[in-house]
Amino acid sequence: MADTTNLLVLESPILPVLTQRRSPRAYSSQPVPADVLKQVFAAASSAASCFGEQPWRYLVGTRATSPEAYNKILTSMGEFNQVWAKSAPVLAVSIAKLHFSHDDNPNRHALHDVGQATATLAIQAAELGLQVHQMAGFSIDKVRTAFGLPAGYEPVAVFTLGYPGDPASLPDGLRDKEIAPRVRKPLAEFMFEGEWPTPATERYDQATV
Repeated sequence: MADTTNLLVLESPILPVLTQRRSPRAYSSQPVPADVLKQVFAAASSAASCFGEQPWRYLVGTRATSPEAYNKILTSMGEFNQVWAKSAPVLAVSIAKLHFSHDDNPNRHALHDVGQATATLAIQAAELGLQVHQMAGFSIDKVRTAFGLPAGYEPVAVFTLGYPGDPASLPDGLRDKEIAPRVRKPLAEFMFEGEWPTPATERYDQATV
């Protein structure tokens, strides 16, 4: 069942699943079935990548079946994120392979391509009634050490995955963020046809999740 909480409203119509995708902090304790988990991560395979390299890798920990990996990922996060992320049944780290396989040259598009794959994964999750919350607030060094990550691979982000839960389960400050209206910058602030503009203002305060 689709998550229709706090749908995104934009100036032009888009695919319904894109309006449903959000970054919750409240998660249900309901486990994600193994076949559904595979379906979500399989969606990453459909993303475009430079030379078809597919430089994305994912370390995954589930509370139910791989608790040690789950705890390694959780403890790599900043304390603020741990407060709510520990309610999600699945935690993951996206990782970029930094060199091309065919010639070992640096792949300057690797992080971009990993982002594309994870965005695709998140959309598939939303289609299945799940949600993903991606975070920059984690320690790259802790991930490297905990999982013995080899040279040439760079942790990009951590994320939660699970079925949305009750916002009332969150502390006061986070509860307000969970239910606040979702706002995006208007097209005029980031779509520039023909030439580079000189906008009078940039409203970064409107980039809420």
